[in-house]
Amino acid sequence: MSRNILLLEPNYKNKYPPIGLMKIATYYRNQGDNVVFYKGDLKVFIINQITQSCINKLIEIDNSINWNEYKVSIFEYIRTRKKQHYQKIETDLSNYQILIDLWLNYYKNFYFKKEYLKFPQWDRVCVTTLFTFYWDITIETIEFAKTQVKDLNNLLVGGIMSTILADDIEAVTGIKPYKGTLCLPEILDKGNDEIIDELPLDYSILDEIDYKYPETNAFYGYTTRGCIRNCPFCAVPTLEPNYEDYIPLKPRIDGIREKFGDQKDLLLMDNNVLASENFSKIIDDIKSCGFTLGSKFTEPNLFEISIKNLRNSLNDNAYIRKTYFLIKDLSNKVKVLDAKQDIYKKRKEYGLLKLETCTKDNLINSYDYFAPLFEKYKNKVSSLRHVDFNQGVDSRLFTYEKVRLLSDIPVRPLRIAFDSIKELRNYEKAIRLSVDSGIKDFSNYLLYNFKDKPIDLYQRLKFNIELCEELNISIYSFPMKYHPINGKFSHNRDYIGKHWNRKYIRAVQAIVNSTKGKIGRGKSFFYKAFGNCEEEFYELLEMPETFILYRFFFEWLSNEEIKFPISTMRWKECFYSLNDYEKNEALILIHSNKVDKVDLKNSKGKVQELLSFYSTNYRKEIITPGYELYELKKLYDENPIFILKGRKKMNNLKF
Repeated sequence: MSRNILLLEPNYKNKYPPIGLMKIATYYRNQGDNVVFYKGDLKVFIINQITQSCINKLIEIDNSINWNEYKVSIFEYIRTRKKQHYQKIETDLSNYQILIDLWLNYYKNFYFKKEYLKFPQWDRVCVTTLFTFYWDITIETIEFAKTQVKDLNNLLVGGIMSTILADDIEAVTGIKPYKGTLCLPEILDKGNDEIIDELPLDYSILDEIDYKYPETNAFYGYTTRGCIRNCPFCAVPTLEPNYEDYIPLKPRIDGIREKFGDQKDLLLMDNNVLASENFSKIIDDIKSCGFTLGSKFTEPNLFEISIKNLRNSLNDNAYIRKTYFLIKDLSNKVKVLDAKQDIYKKRKEYGLLKLETCTKDNLINSYDYFAPLFEKYKNKVSSLRHVDFNQGVDSRLFTYEKVRLLSDIPVRPLRIAFDSIKELRNYEKAIRLSVDSGIKDFSNYLLYNFKDKPIDLYQRLKFNIELCEELNISIYSFPMKYHPINGKFSHNRDYIGKHWNRKYIRAVQAIVNSTKGKIGRGKSFFYKAFGNCEEEFYELLEMPETFILYRFFFEWLSNEEIKFPISTMRWKECFYSLNDYEKNEALILIHSNKVDKVDLKNSKGKVQELLSFYSTNYRKEIITPGYELYELKKLYDENPIFILKGRKKMNNLKF
């Protein structure tokens, strides 16, 4: 007998889909179970389930009416209990209106009185976890899962956080998490020897949800597990304590292609692939999967894949949604009016104008009409494929031979770890060896807030900029704040390193805000963003956050033609006019990043004037009509170059 399996990912923002749950989905589908994946608002999930139960009951009472037409109104009526939504359901069309109304009222109360808690629907629930600082939302999801599973022994919590903070999770939720990877037999079912970690991923579950992962259209996988290092800031020794130096890639890629179609890129999650003694074999595997230099990707016919999987009942919920949106997108692509109208008529004929009324049978029955159109309008443009060792490679393990092998595949970007300024020599060697072999695109994460000093981050960023200039290459740097994986600060993002403070952390985040967290090549941008020298970098770290975020505007206010009292120049005059005693007094408060009106009142003279730049919410004044800074920002946005014109307009303003 098939089981009902619910897979949950907490509703945090993340770039990559839950690989563990995708493998678990494959496992349960292989057993013939009914699998549902959800990521989103948990209340919405409950209401959706109750709404569907309600519709099923209404169909049972009177199937002469397409109750799915009213799905949105039924959902809103159950959610809000408001009469305006009930009136849209048109129960008076049924000869069984009294019964229909009774059941609508029943399901409305079923939700509001939380009767659903008495009737859990799922035979097994699996919850994945990610970073430890997602503690609150993860615990909330586990507690929710406890209400959904029939037997708490069948609630499985796994993943990164569950491995690192297993005892903490158990203490709070009473659920003992699974630690590590799913690399042993009989983990989910006694007597089943299938190794879940070796299964191909079930991509279909990603089409069950509204959330869109930023990194898609890729094969995800591993060619190794673990790492030979034991870095104190890293979770890998806990997550994958044993180094496995070769995992066959091709069978998994072939399995994904067969069911879900080809993917453009190959994203490998290996933690230290260069440590493998089978590295050349890994490169051969990558090539055999179609990722050779110059290889191109042409998007497969997604409609054909969706219909095939609907016919095979692979994941009806996912492929009904996917096929509906494919047809909807096709309607938008067609520009000829007659063809557009014809498509609309066919969609109406088959009940495909709204997702709520789409059925598996009607989608399959519409195949003969839509298939030629999808073939005609499919994307025929090819694009270069890329391989991405997403977790980075170890600069200490670079050799000429390994770089030569890397240069034989379309790796882009090559991510090389640069966690400390102490690694500069190895890092530089790795970059130069790679460039000599023809690799031009690089990326790295720059760890900060660990044992480093702020100036170490500046030096690493500057070094990358200089390498880009010298070697005519591209390096994208991503400053990455260190968070402890256990202990007092593991449940949040509040940790401050020995040489850092809250103000410096916020300043770095403000500086990289305009580039979405990454810093590319270009000396002029870098020196403007981070300072021309180490002294200017520290000056930026001390500067009020709004002055950093609106750098050019506050410098514009400093101009002689404007002489506005709130400006970068005036802040600098205040800051540098303080003697050592006054500066220390001020910096204690500034570095806490919590200067308020009380602090301002308790200070005097020059210190008070300096603190005033930190206690006022200038960002609010810039974006709120009626404030002087708002009007000035409008002038600046019109033309920041013509300052005299701005000055003239400014004199005419009435504040």
